[in-house]
Amino acid sequence: MSAILIRGGTVVNGDRSVRADVLCDGGVVRAVGEGLTAPAGAEVVDAGGQLVMPGGIDPHTHMQLPFMGTVTMDDFFTGTAAGLAGGTTTIIDFVMPGARQRPLEAYRTWREWAEKSAADYAFHVAITWWGDAVHEDMGTLVREEGVTSFKHFMAYKNAIMADDETLVRSFRRALELGAMPTVHAENGELVFLLQQEMLVREISGPEGHPLSRPPAVEGEATNRAIAIAGVLNVPVYVVHVSCAESLEAIARARAAGQRVYGEALAGHLVVDDSAYRSPDFATAAAHVMSPPFRPKEHQEALWRGLQAGHLQTTATDHCTFCAGQKAVGRGDFTKIPNGCGGVEERMAVIWDAGVNTGRLTPNEFVRVTSTNAAQLFNLYPRKGLVAPGADADLVVWDPEGTKTLSVKTQFSKGDFNVFEGRTVRGVPTHTVSGGRVVFARGDLRAERGAGRYLKRPAFNAVTEALGRAASRRAPVAVKR
Repeated sequence: MSAILIRGGTVVNGDRSVRADVLCDGGVVRAVGEGLTAPAGAEVVDAGGQLVMPGGIDPHTHMQLPFMGTVTMDDFFTGTAAGLAGGTTTIIDFVMPGARQRPLEAYRTWREWAEKSAADYAFHVAITWWGDAVHEDMGTLVREEGVTSFKHFMAYKNAIMADDETLVRSFRRALELGAMPTVHAENGELVFLLQQEMLVREISGPEGHPLSRPPAVEGEATNRAIAIAGVLNVPVYVVHVSCAESLEAIARARAAGQRVYGEALAGHLVVDDSAYRSPDFATAAAHVMSPPFRPKEHQEALWRGLQAGHLQTTATDHCTFCAGQKAVGRGDFTKIPNGCGGVEERMAVIWDAGVNTGRLTPNEFVRVTSTNAAQLFNLYPRKGLVAPGADADLVVWDPEGTKTLSVKTQFSKGDFNVFEGRTVRGVPTHTVSGGRVVFARGDLRAERGAGRYLKRPAFNAVTEALGRAASRRAPVAVKR
């Protein structure tokens, strides 16, 4: 692995920007400063007039996911390779145990699948049922495997939905272990009832999807998850916040001092629910994801949430199904596999709709696309930062570069792009992952299996270490 010198750019971190070169060697950032000299044999990247930022972290992806009777088009190689083309160098994917399957068994399956990953990766593990085996596996996953976040689906009744008992017991176990509970907040009982009502009324096309999942069902579940977390005094992270009702619940809790964190999807920030009314079934079905895309006023609320700090991260819920897979739900929208893409487009979409409009500063952009996720999920300062000692995961960003997003030019294996035809200003020219240039001006050089699994320390590890150190100290005699 040769050294890399990124010369002449402006380094943009979450806290400040500075004109500097960046020297990487051995997969690590070695120096950040002006006038750095390239070692013999080093690769030099000219970043003149461009920005050098931490590689993006997408904390919500589903690569190679078996779901609703099929499997997503992007596996861990193609999906992470597409992410690298868009400046995302780390993903946090989801392990999804089957019915009554032990979480540790499912985790081992996902680890095997992910060995082909082109970018670094970590996992959240879903808790879909409760028993002594789950209690035990959570301990093993945290202490031995470095999994420090657990997912709870409050939707998908008769499948992976976690009931309130499971939420309570899992949240408490997470607190004991120093792990973070995360929730997909939709009231699964209400969704199931509304779905059946839509079908009785002969609303069977994709337009029935948002009608069966109105904002109120997301708001209720968000409030309930926050209340449970508040009683147990455990932090909670709400994934893919899509509506004002959910955002308001998070903002209220944070104002009261509760540790609640929220995530916005790039799609929810710029795509609205008009897509479900398309006369073309394939187009409407391609937008079916949960929670659904919302009316435009909810987009404005989400942007305000990012600006105010009530939402800390941006993600994609990258989960690609092709038209043939979606067609299974023709005549019954409840059978359309839920999911859209976006890991490749996220950073450009958020820069264009956020920084170019004045909603976000470049430093805030770095925070919501990388740094905050690194800090919330215990990857910082290894990730989310351009500084000596950090991983050499970087993106060289041309704020004036333009690109029209399209399924015709994407690297993802999905056959639809929810941002189709959107021209963005602000694009990556180079991506460095693990100290290697893996994308350079349209040339994707992703390597199968180059990604590393990231073990994350428990959130209480530092506190416990300090406590152990204190207990080993000899008592000090105090003279009076």
